Amino acid sequence: MHSESSIADFFADRSVFITGSTGFVGKVLVEKLLRACPKIKRLYLLMRTSSSKDIAARRRELINNQVFAWLDQPSALDKIVAIAGDMTLPGLGISASDMQLLVEEVSIVFNSAASVRFDHELKDALETNVKGPRQLLAICQKMKKLEAFVHVSTAFNNLDKDVVGEMIYPSHMDPIKLLNFLESIDGDFTRSITAQLLGKSNPNTYTFSKSLAEQILERERLNVPLAIVRPSIVTAAAKEPTPGWIDSLYGPTGLIAGGAKGFLRLFKCDASCVIDLIPVDYAVNLMIAVAWHQAITKPSQLTIYTSSTSYHNPITIQQLRLLSEDAVIKYPPKEIMWCPSGECTNRDWYFRINVFFTHYLPAYCLDFISQLSGKRAKMVKLYERVFKATASLGFFNSHQWQFVSENSLKIRSKMSASDQHIFDFDVRQLNWRTYFETYVQGIRQFILKDDPSTLPQARKLLVRMYLLKLFIRSFVSICFVLSVISKTKQLFQSPISSLL
Repeated sequence: MHSESSIADFFADRSVFITGSTGFVGKVLVEKLLRACPKIKRLYLLMRTSSSKDIAARRRELINNQVFAWLDQPSALDKIVAIAGDMTLPGLGISASDMQLLVEEVSIVFNSAASVRFDHELKDALETNVKGPRQLLAICQKMKKLEAFVHVSTAFNNLDKDVVGEMIYPSHMDPIKLLNFLESIDGDFTRSITAQLLGKSNPNTYTFSKSLAEQILERERLNVPLAIVRPSIVTAAAKEPTPGWIDSLYGPTGLIAGGAKGFLRLFKCDASCVIDLIPVDYAVNLMIAVAWHQAITKPSQLTIYTSSTSYHNPITIQQLRLLSEDAVIKYPPKEIMWCPSGECTNRDWYFRINVFFTHYLPAYCLDFISQLSGKRAKMVKLYERVFKATASLGFFNSHQWQFVSENSLKIRSKMSASDQHIFDFDVRQLNWRTYFETYVQGIRQFILKDDPSTLPQARKLLVRMYLLKLFIRSFVSICFVLSVISKTKQLFQSPISSLL
């Protein structure tokens, strides 16, 4: 199959340098290159060491990851070379000998390293998301064999626009001067002006820093063959390395998992909004295709490629909720707190009242019981952390955008039929119902660690929970009706008694 692949042939005997290889997207990228491009020469992976883990330990930790369990040739992992470094250090913290190796050997660079925390201090976000890519660009300018540098950004740029094009929009601030200014001031002053800097286009420091990085890379790229890929919300694999593979709780994954367990039952969002999701394998396949296309066409202009679904195959939050609920009923977790369910509301007062009665009140009761039995109370604190995390998603859950994604289709039209199959990123063919069944099974297996063999047991538990829910509702309804009848009798008997 791979012998018919122009992309696989291109990567043959070439070496690749990847940052962010231990992240969700990075691991899938490494796995796909090793599996789909069997003649690739080397994969140099930037890895951060610590006092407890040297570079050899970090490499062992990566190659033992479950993502590589489906490799046809496990010996392909021998092609991985770990490079000690750090995106926040000068020169990325790479030693002189390793730097010389990269300069001499590397043909393709993928930068997928990023700080994805929405609540990061601006200075911290700038270190990884702006200064790191800028230093990597400087290294790329020294590479003797460089044919493509693919920088992974985010689709959530320029959010003051309803339709976001595949372009870098002009900024009212000079990006280089802005970065130099931010580097020159202290943390307290930075915090005091952060909201003003973010403005309407950026709800948090993550989107701001990713946008700033794009502007700086465009300004300083010179002769570097740079291309930018903008994925939207990256979710579980549709097909590869195995359907449903996921190892991150970011995006809707944590919410679906919480809803499946009966832990989360109310979500603050506008259910009518389109939510832009992209399976991780679709994003990775586009990244690889972009590197190939960049190398063979050598375009003079910087091109942006958006990896998203809102333009060609949109799905609303309400559709997501219903499809995931259907999938959870079909593939329930082994252990659940209550019946899986989820309600969406955009009304703040309704959300606050219902969260108290359906989440916090039961949590206080459970914590009280735990304390009586000598156990640690944790439910209230857990809910506090969860709702703090979901609050950071509020802006995205109550707005919608259409991210233009035409450039990816242009690349696809130039790919062979074999490559279109091997490196599939055509979101127009994505069936959302099938995908969410895959997604929920992936959450069950890889996030909740429920073995597929426990599914019959889980389904029986779910039926018992629904019967219990039905019994409780019936009991409450009967009590209410009896109470009304009793009160009605008293009202009618009181006048009659007075007459007698």
